[in-house]
Amino acid sequence: MIQMIATISLVVFIAVMLAVGIFSSRRISGVDGFLLGGRSVGPWLSAFSYGTSYFSAVIFIGYAGMHGWNIGIGSMWIGIGNAVLGCWLAWKLLAKRTRNMTRNLNARTMPEFFAGRFESSGMKIFAAAIIFIFLVPYAASVYKGLGTMFSAIYNGASPVICMALVAILTGIYLVLGGYMATALNDLIQGIIMIFGIGAMVMILVNRPEVGGFANIMPALDSISPQLTDVFGGSSGSFLVTNIMLTSFGVWGLPQMVHKYYAIKDESGIRQATVISTVFALIIGCGAYFVGSLSRLFLSANPDGTPAVAGGFDGVMPAVLMKALTENTFSMVILSIIMLLLLSASMSTLSAVVLSSSSAVSVDLVGEIRPDIEDRKQMLMMRGLCVVFIALSFIFATMNISFIVNLMSFSWGVIAGSFIGPFLWGVYSRRTTKAGAWAGLLSGVLVVGGTLAVLTATMGFESAKAFAPQMGVAAMIVSVIAVPLVSLVTKKPAQETVSLAFDGMREPVISNRRDIKEMRKSA
Repeated sequence: MIQMIATISLVVFIAVMLAVGIFSSRRISGVDGFLLGGRSVGPWLSAFSYGTSYFSAVIFIGYAGMHGWNIGIGSMWIGIGNAVLGCWLAWKLLAKRTRNMTRNLNARTMPEFFAGRFESSGMKIFAAAIIFIFLVPYAASVYKGLGTMFSAIYNGASPVICMALVAILTGIYLVLGGYMATALNDLIQGIIMIFGIGAMVMILVNRPEVGGFANIMPALDSISPQLTDVFGGSSGSFLVTNIMLTSFGVWGLPQMVHKYYAIKDESGIRQATVISTVFALIIGCGAYFVGSLSRLFLSANPDGTPAVAGGFDGVMPAVLMKALTENTFSMVILSIIMLLLLSASMSTLSAVVLSSSSAVSVDLVGEIRPDIEDRKQMLMMRGLCVVFIALSFIFATMNISFIVNLMSFSWGVIAGSFIGPFLWGVYSRRTTKAGAWAGLLSGVLVVGGTLAVLTATMGFESAKAFAPQMGVAAMIVSVIAVPLVSLVTKKPAQETVSLAFDGMREPVISNRRDIKEMRKSA
């Protein structure tokens, strides 16, 4: 019964996604149309595109299962941090300036922004290389957890089938309709995600294992006081590190910043800020809350780990299969949750692949052949979307050790490289090319240098566990290095600065009161 319901849901879902791709393909005109939706995307589409790209299936299967199990209710602070810092504050500080400045500079990608803002073609090539090297392996991690849920519903079916479905479907509608198809499907997928997480919470809370909202805290406390400590107890420092990495990290991720380029007008930014923040609160907090309930459904091994196949990745599938297979209604909800996981993965995958393909077709090829025809460039971008989706699928299924290890550091390297030059680039007239280079190099040098030292002293596997701390350190160094180096290096050309900041009405940071002005602008 559950397989029939899930199959019907999948067929309807696939039909809708493909219909959106076909509809959007008729509205594309040139590279700008494919890559940015003609810079005419409304607030609802922009906000949902941002939110769904933020959360992949990893948060529901991997992070929620592991952090909810180990930390308990306190793990919800990660969701709160993502909503407040990663959505509200990011939109508040960056959206308007990014939108205006990328129009002034005619920049369609982050590497193009760096090239125009700091007059450096070398910076453009370096940034595009970072995106290509680290985003494609990161895309492979998007598939994580999907197979576990799919195999549970379809009685041990190969998880590769589900992963192939995500890859093929995402490839078709992305190639057909570009960013506009992605944004429209993100809206649909976001609605599915909201409904799915809401239904999941209500059904699990009212199960006899939980006994209602009033019984959650006493029941968890009887297992371990750690699970009811609202500040995370002994995991407090771990929470802070993960909140910083996953919240501030998106400020420098090209696939997230890209959403600001495409929004139609300034009046929609305030609305998009609210919508994306509410969406993140619902999805982030809902996922970690459900993860914390897992201790009431599953038993633990003597070492405290969950007694389920697949370890922490098997926590959420085991809970859902136990709680949502008793009647037809619960099976329908389970099939919607399966679509939730597909939606979360597809939206993130499409955003990452679009950024990766543009890094090659627009930034690298565009630098080598600046006179390339718009039609050929768009054809190349479509072809690269297929190539990168195929590569991410291969990396995910073959579990290549080098790629798996690269995934662990992708977020930290990219965010650490880009956050400093981008943040100061949109706020400070005084930021220099040398300062921007210092920030760009920080991500690679801090993560790479720290990894080398830790590997030499404790071994690679132990060093890899510190990937989140390396990413946070890289971001901090990048943000500090840019203004410090800019203070002692040659000022940028006034013509370039004037062009970039043309029409900016907010106060511009250019002296020792930088931090105060940034806070005021929020």
